[in-house]
Amino acid sequence: MKEKSLANLQAAFAGESQANRKYLAFAKKADAEGYAQVAKLFRAAAEAETIHAHAHLAAMGGIKDTVENLKEAIGGETHEFQNMYPQMIKDAETEGENSAKRSFSHANFVEEVHANLYKSYLENIDNIKEEDIWVCPVCGMTFIGKADDKCPVCSTPREKYILIK
Repeated sequence: MKEKSLANLQAAFAGESQANRKYLAFAKKADAEGYAQVAKLFRAAAEAETIHAHAHLAAMGGIKDTVENLKEAIGGETHEFQNMYPQMIKDAETEGENSAKRSFSHANFVEEVHANLYKSYLENIDNIKEEDIWVCPVCGMTFIGKADDKCPVCSTPREKYILIK
């Protein structure tokens, strides 16, 4: 792929991905404020942004077979918990930004968990058993099978976890 087109696809993928997440957050807020139809529009736009992001990623050749995708995910998560978030945590500490530090710290812990889960699935790719997967709605901690009674990262109780389908 030519350099300019690849750079444009990468930028478009990033923008569409961020718009999806932002619009889903906006939808939650609209729902909480009683604006159900506005929330529905935000969720519809978020879904459209996902469609765009997936198309851009596919055009870049960024979707491979599952083994390659697991390897890519391991690399990304490992970079985040070993390099990206530790520096961000230090920067937030230096600036006295406690909410940013907490957000980065939660993500850092969970990214290592994700990297290890991906590694486990990669190592056992032909023998992965079907199990429930739970996610903490506050920090993103991810549990396979039985979930802890209380999140080890942020102390959220298990009854608030999200069951992934």
